[in-house]
Amino acid sequence: MKAEAWLFSGVAVFFAVTGGIYTWFSNDPAGVAALAVSFLMSALIAAFLWRQFGRGGYRPEDRKGAQVREAADRRFSFPARSYAPAVSAAGTALVGLGVVQGLWLALIGFGVLVPGIFGFVFRSGEGSS
Repeated sequence: MKAEAWLFSGVAVFFAVTGGIYTWFSNDPAGVAALAVSFLMSALIAAFLWRQFGRGGYRPEDRKGAQVREAADRRFSFPARSYAPAVSAAGTALVGLGVVQGLWLALIGFGVLVPGIFGFVFRSGEGSS
């Protein structure tokens, strides 16, 4: 997680610097708000990744001499037959399209998204440790 934490920390610094320069030279409140929200969201992800790295240490992907079998003991893996990621992605796409196209499509998207979320939350224990 350390590489990802550094990546999102760099993105957060980029948005902070860009937002500061943009605020100084522009009178556009929408651009300032967009850059501020972008900074806050990337900083939130970076903080989460740094916290996870602090709790769990290096993953096998972070070490050069790691063996493939070390990555088999994952806590947050899904079984190969899990429908939750695909259903959640489809539901999220429909909700996003519904914001543009109309409420009817957003409601259908929420109807597709809810089973996907339940699949994530109440997944069976097979395939995970």
